[in-house]
Amino acid sequence: MPVLDYHSNEQNLSERDKKHLWHPLTQHKISPEMLAIEKAKGAKLYDEAGKEYIDGIASWYTCMYGHCKEVITSRVAAQMQKLDQVVFSGFTHRPAVELSEALMKILPANQQKLFFNDNGSTATEIGIKMALQYHHNQGNDRKVMLAFEDGFHGDTFGAMSVSGLSVYNGAFEDHFIEVVRIPTPNGTNNSAVIGKLKKLISENKLAGFIYEPLVQGAAAMKMHDAKGLEEILNICKQHEIICVADEVMTGFGKTGKYFASDYLETQPDIVCMSKALTAGLLPMGLTSCTQAVYDAFYSDELAKGLFHGHTYSANPLACTAALVGIELLTSKDIQEDIQRVIKSHQDFNLRIKDHPKVTNQRQLGVIYAFDLDVKMERYGNLRNELFKHFMDSGIFLRPLGNTIYILAPFVISNAELDKIYNSIEEVLEKFGN
Repeated sequence: MPVLDYHSNEQNLSERDKKHLWHPLTQHKISPEMLAIEKAKGAKLYDEAGKEYIDGIASWYTCMYGHCKEVITSRVAAQMQKLDQVVFSGFTHRPAVELSEALMKILPANQQKLFFNDNGSTATEIGIKMALQYHHNQGNDRKVMLAFEDGFHGDTFGAMSVSGLSVYNGAFEDHFIEVVRIPTPNGTNNSAVIGKLKKLISENKLAGFIYEPLVQGAAAMKMHDAKGLEEILNICKQHEIICVADEVMTGFGKTGKYFASDYLETQPDIVCMSKALTAGLLPMGLTSCTQAVYDAFYSDELAKGLFHGHTYSANPLACTAALVGIELLTSKDIQEDIQRVIKSHQDFNLRIKDHPKVTNQRQLGVIYAFDLDVKMERYGNLRNELFKHFMDSGIFLRPLGNTIYILAPFVISNAELDKIYNSIEEVLEKFGN
């Protein structure tokens, strides 16, 4: 077989990238060239020139145990030599079975069944389909979904439908399923939110409620009130509205508990998982549900089954990565790391809390965010200016508008955290009103 010469072109990777690649969430006409990353280890990324960057967002909240974690890569490499891929329709395998058993030990106690898919968007897509078909299978005329304002649940059509950030959805809105929305409860508006919820229940045939529990990631780490969410879930349960917790971002220890739903007494009917599920190594999604949800599909009628499938569902390599990830998450060392990072953020918050440019500070677990109170119009695209400042400092953070947030790997060192904090303090001096 002839060997292709990938290295014959003397241009760097960023230049070669421009010829054929179309990147996500990118308007290429106005965006700078893509930075080529050659390797990663721990909480560090390294570009092709050898410059290092602290990964302050764990590469979109995935590599929570650090990049290229040897205990994960070695187990996956061993699995690769034994079973790399097999169809999950009509077959099963050890990594999937063992992963299911491990997940049941950390998921909310009412979860009983797991449905494999490919990513966060398809995990929520399945959650939406489960809620809608749950009622359809029982002859209930319920076709409307309930969601929070400003929520984000992914880029496939059902996930887009329930997402409230129109910048992502504009060209497709005419094709969406029917959705009604309520504001997130913030402690002061809880009664108004509950009032609107009750009104929407009386006016619509609601099948399910999908929500990001306690933290809305794409909405600039917007956090909401646990008591208010608890009341919403209780009312939904009373009206047989299936509660779908989108834990794609919040799951697997980031909030200080295994899942954000663990802060609530009322458990979801369905949980959507991805991102840190596989420790950042391989793509995979999972949607879990209660026995009651599963039973609505369990029938002698073929059409009542959940006919959704992905070619790589329950890929043995991804399952192996996820299983090792759970072993790490539940270990003493990682739990101590989580508490260390939580305390470090709390201490930093005290350092900057009285700064005149700092507002709306918020933290849940290792998720820390605040808003930069400056006149954004003075800086053109403030987000890009902030991003450039951090990258020039060797720190990978992705500000959301004027929101600066940190969601680093659990294994980040204190020295690396200090470098992030110091760079943020430089921002507070650099960007003035």
